[in-house]
Amino acid sequence: MDELLVVEGLRKFFATSRGIVRAVQDVSFAIHPGETFGLVGESGSGKSTVAYMVMGMYRPTGGRILFKGQDITMPHARRPLVLKKELQIVFQDPGSSLNPRRSVREILELPLRVHRLVDGRKLQEKVEELLNLVELPPDYAEKYPRALGGGEKQMVAIARALATEPSLLVLDEPTSALDVSIQAKIINTLVRIQKERRLGYLFITHDLSLMRNIAHRVAIMYLGRIMELAPAQVFFERPLHPYTQMLLSSIPVISEEEERLKPAKIVSTGEIPSPVNLPPGCVFHPRCREAREVCRREEPGMREVEVGHLVRCHLYGA
Repeated sequence: MDELLVVEGLRKFFATSRGIVRAVQDVSFAIHPGETFGLVGESGSGKSTVAYMVMGMYRPTGGRILFKGQDITMPHARRPLVLKKELQIVFQDPGSSLNPRRSVREILELPLRVHRLVDGRKLQEKVEELLNLVELPPDYAEKYPRALGGGEKQMVAIARALATEPSLLVLDEPTSALDVSIQAKIINTLVRIQKERRLGYLFITHDLSLMRNIAHRVAIMYLGRIMELAPAQVFFERPLHPYTQMLLSSIPVISEEEERLKPAKIVSTGEIPSPVNLPPGCVFHPRCREAREVCRREEPGMREVEVGHLVRCHLYGA
């Protein structure tokens, strides 16, 4: 299968008054057309930083990003307009990403005008088509963001991202600020649109339960590194990394079947180290119940333990 997005050895460092923050280190993955790739991690893990580098909002310190085989490791301003059209993002907070002074119609018309996709009378038809795509009535075109609920604002943000008919959507925690019932509606809408248009999704989240239901593959990040990457079913049924096992064991479940799939309860110990002063060796070793002497000395690389299942851990050496 052709790869839509390829990320190779991505790194991002930030200089601060306290020192260098290594926000992202050696991150690699690929996304295929029609695939949802879930990038999961706690706050500060670097997952949103990866998303912003893919979008060109941050310039990588190292590594490269390929989109449809073309190197796009460059700031957003330098990317060709046709490339910007193909790659869109939906942010976590639609309230801050929608211009409060513009009506929904003006918000949806802007990308259509910028990319010269339609003009004249067809603009109105396209706006109505976009609203219908996200299941909003046509009269919402005349409303302003202040008159919309949180879920409705996010639907408008999704419609705006879809206006240019992109191939890949970066979804930066698009449901985390919303009520559970609204979350379900938005997720169902995204799944339907993906099937209709064969879109690729880079889904950034901290919610592992959500990824169990919608992701095709899942990667877990910790202190800027991908610790484990696998097809979703394998990831949840056969987690290998102690960090993955710790997180999965803490997910609340509602059925006995789900409880049987969970790893045995693992109590989290210690605190997440400062990204300015990372521990030597494996960055997870101060919190790992399986840590060995080699874990304190040497940083492990990613190893493929079975087809498509990669883990960064000394427990799975050659």
